[in-house]
Amino acid sequence: MSAARFKVVIPARYASTRLPGKPLRLIGGRPMLQHVYDRALQSGAETVIIATDDPRIELAARAFSASVCMTSPDHTSGTERLGEVVEKMQWYDDEVIVNVQGDEPLIPPALISQVAADLAGHADATVATLAHAVANAADAQDPNVVKVVRDQFGYALYFSRAVIPFCRDAQDTDAVRLLRHIGLYAYRAGFLRHYRKLEAAPIEQAEKLEQLRVLWHGLKIYVGMALQMPGPGVDTEEDLLFVESLI
Repeated sequence: MSAARFKVVIPARYASTRLPGKPLRLIGGRPMLQHVYDRALQSGAETVIIATDDPRIELAARAFSASVCMTSPDHTSGTERLGEVVEKMQWYDDEVIVNVQGDEPLIPPALISQVAADLAGHADATVATLAHAVANAADAQDPNVVKVVRDQFGYALYFSRAVIPFCRDAQDTDAVRLLRHIGLYAYRAGFLRHYRKLEAAPIEQAEKLEQLRVLWHGLKIYVGMALQMPGPGVDTEEDLLFVESLI
């Protein structure tokens, strides 16, 4: 896998139902967002920008010398927020942009560069993302663990919170590997400019998975097999304590 030129945008919102002020919660004495930013810098990205609509996040990010782009509070997803950054920065349509979520303080830098290279190496893909094998039966049944099915060339057939593929006959379970989707995406800047113009898909709204909008409109998502296991993300107070114990 050859290296690719790419940029990273980290969308960060202050509001969080389960963990208010999540990007600024401290882990090892530093804001969680700073851990994410540092790992993005280590990935080899040409540029790393934090995209936010909250002045508290802007102030904290500038305190650790991060580049910040202030965006509208009206975006419904991180993908839409990236689209505004692309417009404001006037990036060329063919540039590769990686969306790194602001609640992934243990994201391996190698995965960021991997997903960028995957998109650069698959010209017919609109989006690239990653997956790894589902670890256990509990994860397979957990609706918070998103599953993905790929075709023989590595392109996504479907994403779901349900168990997919469902093996009707028990003897087939060993032959089919369940894959867990990793919420790390690479896009071309031109796609991000037009994302908001794509009508929301019924399957997207039913599953609450925005990547299904891409498939619904007939576009391709390349799903690479992650070269490293990602660290745990942070959604709750318990997650925060666990990640802090690891760091």
